[in-house]
Amino acid sequence: MRIDHIYRSGVALIGLFIPDIFQRKLNPSEKLKPFLSPLYNDKIITILAIFIAIHVSLVNVPFTTIDLFHKEWTNADMISHFLGGLTVWVMVAHVLNELSRKYPIDSKQVVVYSFLILLVVSIGWEIAEKLSESEITFIHETFANKLRDLVMNTLGALSGLWLVKTKKYPFELN
Repeated sequence: MRIDHIYRSGVALIGLFIPDIFQRKLNPSEKLKPFLSPLYNDKIITILAIFIAIHVSLVNVPFTTIDLFHKEWTNADMISHFLGGLTVWVMVAHVLNELSRKYPIDSKQVVVYSFLILLVVSIGWEIAEKLSESEITFIHETFANKLRDLVMNTLGALSGLWLVKTKKYPFELN
């Protein structure tokens, strides 16, 4: 019987309470505030929660033995990479935007630096995935899959940029 999916779903659910703990219990120092600011923005947390809920549901349909992500529908990771790119970009851009209140960083630099950081994180993630293939025997991704993942991360981030620029959601660039 497979119970790892219940464990992962539970961990994800508990993880969604972490921002609530930060917001209610912790008042960070002025130096840390910009770096923790996404945890205090309910709109960013909403994006994060949607990403986590969908990702966990794709990796392992809760309370079943179905693994859409790695076995039944191997293209499911496109959805997670898109939403992951959106989520990571929004969080990084928000941190840089908050830092721009104290340091000479204009909105164009916030956008450029946030995309560069997203690219570094995305490439690092793909390297980590490749290295983990020796531990998880049923995962074998091609170089084309890795490139597609980077494209999906970037498309998610571009969607985040569109949200911020046109809808001022989940924050407004300074």
